Amino acid sequence: MLFSNSLEIYQKIMVELNTNLTHLNKNSRRYLEDIVVLIKKEIGLDKILTILLFGSQTASKQENTKISDCDILIIFKNEVSNQKIHDVEKYFATLEIKYDYREFNTNISKMILGAVQQTTGIFISHFFTKQKYWENAVFHKIFSVNEIFATLFAPSKIVLCSVIDNSNLIYGRDSRELVKSNIKIPFYDMMKSIAMNFIIAIFSIFLLPFKNLDSHKYTLEAVKWALRASNYYCFEDATSLQTIINRFKKMEKPHFQKKASAFYQKFLELRVNPMRDINFMLKVPFRIIKIHVKGIQIRKMSQLVS
Repeated sequence: MLFSNSLEIYQKIMVELNTNLTHLNKNSRRYLEDIVVLIKKEIGLDKILTILLFGSQTASKQENTKISDCDILIIFKNEVSNQKIHDVEKYFATLEIKYDYREFNTNISKMILGAVQQTTGIFISHFFTKQKYWENAVFHKIFSVNEIFATLFAPSKIVLCSVIDNSNLIYGRDSRELVKSNIKIPFYDMMKSIAMNFIIAIFSIFLLPFKNLDSHKYTLEAVKWALRASNYYCFEDATSLQTIINRFKKMEKPHFQKKASAFYQKFLELRVNPMRDINFMLKVPFRIIKIHVKGIQIRKMSQLVS
């Protein structure tokens, strides 16, 4: 009976991957299939409550670039022990290396960066959590990031709502709107977003002397999340980056629009073909502040009008 139930769940997930998520590239599809097989073997598919695909490879975005990974959130039933979830995670590093979502490094500097990524959730492709953490929107437990970092710097409410709006249900119970309905976006989330993305941008500049660390990737992530956070604070949606950029360009005063257009065009080009562009990287910290200030101003104006 248990085998029959597990097989039925497996078939449902495979049907979803092969019919409703046809936009996924072959690499991402195989990665997700291997994830399902691994969980089936190590924990059991009947222990899964929900599987969500989010980020740049959802059906509504399709922003596959060289720095795009395949973000997946798996919500387990509460009966699954934390130790069991921790044990299965060790297999995922190998899986991510196999599909080029993570590098295999023995270099000490890159190993340190790997620890930073794990602490902040940057460039991590899979997240495991439990039903109680998901339904109570416990950010650091959902995204497996450091609790102190999350409390001080993560714009947790904005990020969580953005993930909910920018996700595809692959399998299981859909409680996204229920979770989102209990979240209110506070002003201090924007202050956290400024701090976090500004620090990441400055951090990437300090990494410039170390060419093997690909510091430009952190710069691009900082711009992306500054745009996404500010857009969600203003408009409470999670549309494509191109649409968000068009919105923020229109917010600029006429004599600044040309400069803003050049910056965003370079940003989009670098997302497609990532490379070190020192001039661009030096502009990013100031642009991050400007993006957030524009977002706060627009939100304030819309509140006054309403």
